[in-house]
Amino acid sequence: MSGPLDGVRVLDLTTVVMGPFATQILADLGADVVKIEPPEGDIMRHAAPMRSAGMGHIFLNANRNKRSIVLDLKHAEGRAACLALARRVDVLAYNIRPQAMERLRLGYDEVRAVNPKILYVGAFGYSQRGPYAAKAAYDDLIQGAVGLPWLLAQSGAAEPRYVPATVADRTVALHIVNAVCAGLYWREKTGRSQRIDVPMFEHLLQTVLGEHLGGYTFDPQLGEPGYARLLAPGRRPYRTTDGYVCVLVYNDKQWRAFFELIGRPELLTDPRFATQEARSRNYDAVYDLVGEEMTKRSTAEWIVALEGADIPVQRMNSLADVVADPHLDAIGFFGTVEHPSEGRLKSMAVPSEWSESAPEYRRHAPRLGEHTREVLREAGYSDAAVEALIAGGAAR
Repeated sequence: MSGPLDGVRVLDLTTVVMGPFATQILADLGADVVKIEPPEGDIMRHAAPMRSAGMGHIFLNANRNKRSIVLDLKHAEGRAACLALARRVDVLAYNIRPQAMERLRLGYDEVRAVNPKILYVGAFGYSQRGPYAAKAAYDDLIQGAVGLPWLLAQSGAAEPRYVPATVADRTVALHIVNAVCAGLYWREKTGRSQRIDVPMFEHLLQTVLGEHLGGYTFDPQLGEPGYARLLAPGRRPYRTTDGYVCVLVYNDKQWRAFFELIGRPELLTDPRFATQEARSRNYDAVYDLVGEEMTKRSTAEWIVALEGADIPVQRMNSLADVVADPHLDAIGFFGTVEHPSEGRLKSMAVPSEWSESAPEYRRHAPRLGEHTREVLREAGYSDAAVEALIAGGAAR
């Protein structure tokens, strides 16, 4: 057995980042994931840099441990082949709008008709119970919908901007994995399957409002929304004499140690800093104080001093620093794999660690349609029928 989901079969109709990242996690955990791609391939195949056409870096980092089959789902024979594959899987995952799945005649009722025990898992922009049900959604749009660009501007950015990571896609991807695993567990206990919707807007909003509901938490309202600590303009890496350092002096013990370290123990009695509650009402003063002190020593000096005082501190890394990080090197987080068409690639390890059933790198990110013949044969197609599908344009 390789991974805790060994034996689980997933039909992956997802594209771009959110869905493929989720199904890669399932594949890393041992599931047999078959990725159905359109004739032009997943759009992320075409995001540079790349060594070979159709093998872009983001695709390579979201589609390992999968098999690729090309089907034209707008073609009657391609749709029939998709349903033939759906008959033998545990999970069908998709991330286009449900309205588009219905137009393809691959909605829940059609799929359940061929496999009554399938988990039908959709990830898309908005709950299907509200007026936004049919709206298109991408990471940038969902960041805007939940208020992240506004929050960045509130916290001191010159103007609203998106978080420079696909935070909506990758955060909601984890919820997709949770939903699949929980759905499989429920089916194991009851023998029943179901449709599961994982809307991006509502899931990312839960993450954002966990801190920022603020005064709206109370009825009647008790102040404004927003978590003051996260919105304080001073909450950023601190400038030192030669760079930047990330520091969080948080609890009472750490503040006492910090005041001793900077030679200002009298601040323990300052009403702005004396208690956790007091500090939570004076974040601007708190960050200004720490920021002023940080300018007095070098980054290396502060790391030694703060670690010696048991105060949380971390060097501010660039992406180049991360790739060369000695901790990651010690645990083997980055490995090198040999891809049959792309040559040597840097691969990230599965971040969870297991005493048994450890996940592993089993397959390279597939070339477009690399496994079309193999997967169709497994679904019961003869060699002649497979070749007919390819010749007719329904498969590639």
